[in-house]
Amino acid sequence: MIVLDDQISYDVIIAKIAAWYPGAVVSIRESRPHSRILDPEVPTLLRKYRQPTFVTINHRDFFNHRFSHESYCIICFRLEQLEAVHVPDLLRLVLGLPEYRTKSRRMGKVISCTRAGIIDLAV
Repeated sequence: MIVLDDQISYDVIIAKIAAWYPGAVVSIRESRPHSRILDPEVPTLLRKYRQPTFVTINHRDFFNHRFSHESYCIICFRLEQLEAVHVPDLLRLVLGLPEYRTKSRRMGKVISCTRAGIIDLAV
């Protein structure tokens, strides 16, 4: 399951990811409809799902070892809001890498994707 942060939960982005990703693609908003979700609440909400991969462009707040947990993965793209349309293609590239191709390899990692490269923090 791919769970998208509020900032990138647009129908067009969800549809582009769903076109190639075999599992569910949802917005974090679906975990608690009709309420505002603050960043510190995201890990608790992610643990309600089975092995989700959370995708965000909020690199500054989420690329942090304190967010790592064995039951989910966080992928942080360092992109501006206007660049969010590139998330589906970039996510596909990241998930195609051998070290992130399967859920079992991703779980427990907080992954940073920047123009300089990809690094991860593990539990």
